[in-house]
Amino acid sequence: MNNILLIILVACGGVAIAVQPSINARLAQKIGSIESSMVSFTVGAIALFLVAMSIGKGNLRNITAAPWWELTGGFCGAFFVTMTIIGVPRIGTAAVMAIALAGQLTTAAMLDQFGLFGMRQISLTPLRGMGIALLFIGAVLVVRK
Repeated sequence: MNNILLIILVACGGVAIAVQPSINARLAQKIGSIESSMVSFTVGAIALFLVAMSIGKGNLRNITAAPWWELTGGFCGAFFVTMTIIGVPRIGTAAVMAIALAGQLTTAAMLDQFGLFGMRQISLTPLRGMGIALLFIGAVLVVRK
């Protein structure tokens, strides 16, 4: 996959992340917040199962070789989705996304800085730090309305 296609697909993923909380929050009005999160993950799990079975190239048998902490990503995702479901009706989609993005970018910069989880180390330069600061300022402005 070339980088242009990857960038387009990641941008589409960003669109999906932005609309998902509002869709899930609407469902939560009918079935409840935790239940909406469960339905969201169940539908996602079924979709991923079908994709993995049809075009996946990995080996699920190797899951036994993974340390426990490598299996916690689903918990992180469930927590995030549930918090957005609860947050969107109270403070709005833009505020929830701004807060989440500020937290994500800050954490990502720290993960890069220290090369955590075995990933490539990428230094936190003053320019990158300024970008994070600007994102935080933007999040504050969005939340304040």
